[in-house]
Amino acid sequence: MAITTCIFDAYGTLFDVTAAARAAAEEPWPERFAANWERIAADWRSKQLEYTWLRAVAGQHCDFWQVTQDGLDWALDAARIESPDLRKRLLNLYWDLAAYPEVLDMLTALKAAGLSTGILSNGSPAMLQGAVNSAGIEHLLDAVLSVEQVGIFKPHPSVYDLVAERFECAKGEVLFVSSNGWDVCAAAGYGFRTAWVNRSGAPVDRLWGAPDTVLNDLTTIMDIAR
Repeated sequence: MAITTCIFDAYGTLFDVTAAARAAAEEPWPERFAANWERIAADWRSKQLEYTWLRAVAGQHCDFWQVTQDGLDWALDAARIESPDLRKRLLNLYWDLAAYPEVLDMLTALKAAGLSTGILSNGSPAMLQGAVNSAGIEHLLDAVLSVEQVGIFKPHPSVYDLVAERFECAKGEVLFVSSNGWDVCAAAGYGFRTAWVNRSGAPVDRLWGAPDTVLNDLTTIMDIAR
């Protein structure tokens, strides 16, 4: 079955989730932050994801902006940094995350080949729109789908259902791309064809599905989608 639709996770896949902390580290904030920004960025992302899973299991949904704030608060506490101004700056920067350098050319190639493209993300609609606008890729996406449409975070199957509802395609026609190993494994178990953008060289998660393809970045997505 030919691929007709390429769907991307947003954070960590198209948009660099470390960009906010990296940018702030170049500004005159407390020395403790500049020295530890990588650890803080990693803790921020880890807690952000953990909170989505815990809220999904407990039936305590909130939007992704709330867990983004909660994750940052935990990370700053862990680093023993108390600075309301730094917190505000980091959160503001998160609305304008940089896209990875290959994203624009990759999406342009997919659209030129006649493929449908979209985002499927835990992000709230407002957050996603901010990131898409900042990256200048809105014209290269046919849809930006948020879990807020179903009120539960990935990897609940109802989230992946949103793709067929929007694009009217079979599961086997979808190439789902994510930098999150657990997300790709869940999408593969759901029935999508999958590509894992494994930028960190992590091992494959032991879940109910496994990625069809493992990549270092997004540059060869067009080759897979052909």
